[in-house]
Amino acid sequence: MIIYPAIDLRKGKCVRLYQGDYQRETIYSADPFSMTIEFVSDGATWLHIVDLDGAKDPGQNQGSLIAEIIKANNVNVQTGGGIRTKSQVENLLEHGAERVIIGSMAVEDSDEVSEWFKYFGAERLVLALDVIINANKQPMVAVNAWQNISEYSLYNLIDFYKAVGLTHLLCTNITLDGTLNGPDYALYDLLLEKYPFLMLQASGGIQSLSDITTLSEKRLSGAIIGRALYEKKFTLREVLSC
Repeated sequence: MIIYPAIDLRKGKCVRLYQGDYQRETIYSADPFSMTIEFVSDGATWLHIVDLDGAKDPGQNQGSLIAEIIKANNVNVQTGGGIRTKSQVENLLEHGAERVIIGSMAVEDSDEVSEWFKYFGAERLVLALDVIINANKQPMVAVNAWQNISEYSLYNLIDFYKAVGLTHLLCTNITLDGTLNGPDYALYDLLLEKYPFLMLQASGGIQSLSDITTLSEKRLSGAIIGRALYEKKFTLREVLSC
């Protein structure tokens, strides 16, 4: 299982949001470059970089900063946030990103994004679907930095993108993100049973080394870790050793 230390960028700083709420932000570092150096020196082979400004307003994207971070570090990077055009994907890949994360656009213009899958290949794209469990216990997908709930369920979109080779899925239960209350194991169990071909990445709520062990035992392909690392619940070295 790949461990992805999370670097969420807002106004050039490393932050975490509680349950995706931009009004409940904690700044952990004013220097994302030193943060990436620390993660890499502790053994990270991948980083997960999200442009929160771009996710909320694509016109405010921090693509140039992300390109500089990638250039400054010898590490694999998957990155996204506010990706709306094919040229943005191409630019990030040309600047060294290994994978580009596609979220809201994959919901709002699925025909266009399916063409990206065909053009770039499914290995270079991560489908990021963030969900709220509704009253009927259906995981409904949120868009635009979690500001709106779409009409699509998680399963609708996986079934659609399966036809164009969907491989990497990053799924977050929004109510758990940034809470340190543990991952949504039930959701991940269901997804792996229903879609065994997925390289599924867990995100949201990871709080302990036992969470990491359990996710690995369930054969998830990766885990995104943010707040727990920043607040020293455990170290990255401890995670990688377990």
